[in-house]
Amino acid sequence: MLGLKLATDPRWVDIVESNIEEILTDHAYCEQKATSNALYIVINFPEHTDLVTDMIKLAQEELSHFEMVHEKIKARGFKLGRERKDSYAGEIYAFMRKGHVRKYVLIDRLLFSALIEARSCERFKLLTAQITDKDLSDFYRELMISEAGHYKTFISYARQYAEGEDIDKRWQEFLDFEASILSKYGKKETMHG
Repeated sequence: MLGLKLATDPRWVDIVESNIEEILTDHAYCEQKATSNALYIVINFPEHTDLVTDMIKLAQEELSHFEMVHEKIKARGFKLGRERKDSYAGEIYAFMRKGHVRKYVLIDRLLFSALIEARSCERFKLLTAQITDKDLSDFYRELMISEAGHYKTFISYARQYAEGEDIDKRWQEFLDFEASILSKYGKKETMHG
């Protein structure tokens, strides 16, 4: 369903389990960035009423996920900590087309978003299956389902606003690029790192 070319090395879960505080803080900020991304789409593409409506709902959901992760942090006696840089998302962002052709900017923003959601969903599935902490396993299962829905939303809108562009071809370019950089990631106790 997700189309990802490479799976995360299952040993990543061992790295995550070595520093739960770090993964939770990083995850919280991933949810904050997802909220900001949805709002970016609202602000920059207000002419698409259906997209705006769904991005507002998505932003609210992502913000509620941030709150849920923060509650996990507090319940474990941890503190949120400072925002972490997401080099993985930064590399995918750099792959996007930018400029003055709004259609391309919108399509690539939607595909960028779909890819981030797909990888997050894949990582949440891995955590659900392998993390020894039952509370976190259940938590990530719930979020995995949500991320899969977000992925579908972004892909659907990319198709809807394609206006003649071959979305399947562009999506494959995103997937190929992600596969080309993935070997650098999955080595830290971060969602994408």
